[in-house]
Parts: sequence; C-alpha cells; structure tokens
Amino acid sequence: MDNRPNILILMADQLTAGAISAYGNCVAKTPHLDRLAREGVVFDAAYCNSPLCAPSRAVLMTGRLPSSTGAYDNAVEFPAQSPTFAHYLRADGYRTILAGKMHFCGPDQLHGFEERLTTDIYPADFGWTPDWTRPAERLDWFHNMDSVTLAGQCVRTNQMDFDEEVGFAARQKIYDMARDSDERPFCMIVSMTHPHDPFTMADPYWSRYTDAEIDMPRVGASVSLGDPHAARLRHVCGQDLQEVTEDNIRAARRAYYAAISYFDDHVGALLGALQESRLAENTIVVVLADHGEMLGERGLWFKMSFHEGAARIPLIVHAPSRFAAHRVAAPVSLVDILPTLAAIAGEGREPDYATDHDGRNLLPYCDGADDEGGIFGEYCAEGVVSPMVMIRRGSLKFIHCAGDPDQLYDLAVDPDERVNIAARDPADARVASMRAETMARWDFSRLHADVLASQKRRRLVSRALEQGRRTAWDYQPVRDASQLYMRNHMKLDDLEAMARFPRVVSTG
Repeated sequence: MDNRPNILILMADQLTAGAISAYGNCVAKTPHLDRLAREGVVFDAAYCNSPLCAPSRAVLMTGRLPSSTGAYDNAVEFPAQSPTFAHYLRADGYRTILAGKMHFCGPDQLHGFEERLTTDIYPADFGWTPDWTRPAERLDWFHNMDSVTLAGQCVRTNQMDFDEEVGFAARQKIYDMARDSDERPFCMIVSMTHPHDPFTMADPYWSRYTDAEIDMPRVGASVSLGDPHAARLRHVCGQDLQEVTEDNIRAARRAYYAAISYFDDHVGALLGALQESRLAENTIVVVLADHGEMLGERGLWFKMSFHEGAARIPLIVHAPSRFAAHRVAAPVSLVDILPTLAAIAGEGREPDYATDHDGRNLLPYCDGADDEGGIFGEYCAEGVVSPMVMIRRGSLKFIHCAGDPDQLYDLAVDPDERVNIAARDPADARVASMRAETMARWDFSRLHADVLASQKRRRLVSRALEQGRRTAWDYQPVRDASQLYMRNHMKLDDLEAMARFPRVVSTG
C-alpha cells in the first residue's frame, strides 16, 4: 500500500491575488477558497514567471523559464523531451491526470500525463505567433476592448460550457479512483478557464453582487504616462479604439468577481467529491493561477506586464494534517512548483533522475521557514519588441526591457507601484545593484535573436500547415463506450459491486 499523499491542483485562469479575500479583498465571495486559506499555507508574494497563458503554464510544467525551453508566447511548443512535473511524478509511481486547460501547442498533448480527461479550450497550433518585426500591426487574435465594453450578464458562454465539462470529468475521475483497484497515489490538475475575460457571467453568480459593492481601480491611468510598455499594451489591446466608461469598468469588474465565485463553487464541488470518496484526509490541495489580471488598474487590462495585478497570483497549499496554517512572506513563483511536487513524491528528497530546473522546493516554507525569497520573470510575447525581465527580491521589484526606462519599486512602502525609484533617483544604489544583476544574468542579444528566429520558424510552419489537408494537434479525449456502464462481457454482480461506493458485502 502506497501511503504517499495524493495531490489535487486547482488552477484558475487569469486570477489576480488581490481579487480574493484570502489576500485582503473585501468584495469577492469565495467561501471554499476562504476555508482552504484559513486552514492552509498562504504564500503572500507568489508570482507567475511569464504573464501570459501558454508560457506561464510551460513554466509551471517544467520548472524552467522561457529562455530555457523556448516557450515564449501563446503559440509556442516546448519540446516533448522537456521533463515536466507529470514525468517526475509518473516516474516515481504516481497516476498523473489532467482535466481542463493547459494550452499545450504542438503534437505532444500529454507532456507526461497518463490521462487527459478533456480537450483544451484554446488551439494547439502556431496561429497565434507574434511578429516582433511588425510592432505597429494589430493581429486579429489580439485582445480587444469588447471584453470590457460589452461586459455584463449572460445566460451561457463557451467558457462556461468548457468549465462545466472539466468540473464534471474531474469529479467523476475522483469517484472512479476511489472505486478502482489501482493503489497508486494520484496527482491531478483541474484547470478552469474562469475568471479569464471576456467579462460576462450568468446567474446566480452575477446576482451575488451589486454595482454598489464593486470596488473600482485604485490607481488611475495617469500613473502610466511616459511608460512605453503601457503604451504598447494599450495599442495591442486596442484600448484607444473604443471609449471605456465608468459603467463599463464597473460591469467588467462585477463580472470578474462573479466568475471568481463560479470558480469557487467548482472548488467546493471538487472538495466535496474528495470528502465523499474518503480521499480528502490524504490529499494535498494546491490552489494557484497561471497569471493575474490588471482589471483597469493603471488604465490597463488583461496581463502581459510585471505589475502586481498581472503577475501576482494566489498560491495556497492545504494539508492540515501535514502543515500548520500560516502565511509565507517570501517571494516565490510557479517555477518552484515542479521541485516541490517532486519532493512530495520523493517524501522529502529530490528524485535521483532529477534534471536541471530553475525553481526551488517550497516544502521548507510550508514547514514554517521564511526569508527574502527571490524570483525571476521573463516576457517575450506580444506587447514588447525585445525581452522584458523582472527580478523580485525581498520587497524590491526591478523591471528591465531594452529601450524602455528601468522600473524599480519598493512594495513594502509602495504596494501600488506608484513611485518608480529608477526614474526618481537613478543614482540609488539599489537601482545599480539590480541593473548589474540583470545584465549578468541574461544574455539579451542571444535571447532576442532566439525569439525572432522562433517566431519566423513558427510563422512558416503555420502557413504551410494551413494548405491542403489539415491534421489537427488539438487533443481528442479517448472514450471507449464498450467499457462504460454495463456491457455483456462484464459480470453483472462484479460490475455492480465494483461500481458502488462504498462497497458492500453480499448477504446472498
């Protein structure tokens, strides 16, 4: 009997930490996330390493930064030979299962998962490849402000269709694992697409909130004046092509909170399935997101920057029988998830087959350690024309992008990032120190050239594969109807005994 813990990872899409009550928000209604935070380890300064869906998820999977894997943007393929946490845990005797969105591009749609329960909501091809050689052109798949200007109540969306399928499949898998004879521990990631834009949500979630209780952005657009990256994001998202009213902003934020409550209800249903299946006691639950959402702060929407709204994410580890409830101040990031999961599977040790990764094991923090931490970020997709990088250490955050003014913020005294120390006092020793570390860590010329070459290759492949007969890479879930429910090759009594949970002993 393998007594190692199961691991259930609950992943939201585009959920900024500051939008939920576990991180001080007074609007969000998330009772299930609140309970996990009360009883668990809450990381107060958790970040994504690349604030865009696919590259961030590649970091989560591989424990390596985009410059290590080539996973630069939303039409990227990270190599099938790159070990992921699913490979690590599967090699160490875990069942590895994926339900929902992971935004894998390319022909490998498993990346170490033994089972994938659903397809993805996003395309698996290279059609969303950015082009840094044409920065003035807005491509037709870029974000636009319809998500904000058309925000409001709805009856149904394709995102709700997707998440309902994901939630059902994941709950069903929990019940199936409780009933089957496979005694291996499991690691399952359930990845929802909410609260990602567009900002619309159905009842009862929309009506859980009123306009009067919706908070508005704290930091106005004027704070971003003179910031070239903010100007590029406004262009990329077409923000100056539509008028955005105060009512639009309020409706978008209300829908976002409603979508968070929708995600929270799915969390509650999954936790309920664990409890009913008698698996909860020996399951570590991890809550996280791929990146955040600016939600109108600084006049910006969506992600694609290293400001707190876009880059800071929730990270909660819930295992009351293993870790006492507490909060961790040290900055950590998604790159740390792989070594942490590997350490759980290895019962504290890193496996003998471990390969290089850029993260660190977070279990000491779960056990009570704390320090100034240290994380690195890289962004190489739309909205920039050269690599943008970030260092967060202690309370300091430094952002560098060639051609743009450097940015340095002290989040201990300036949590809203209103005062750029690098602009106010360029002679500050902290600016020089962070800039020197940045230049020593990254070879910007090489990285820039690699990104351009990757974009060029993928645009050619994409154009070619659009001609003639198309072979899709999108994942097709396997469902063998001959093995479902009741079939004549199955013994009726054995089937019904196996399918009933908890099992009963026949008295006949």
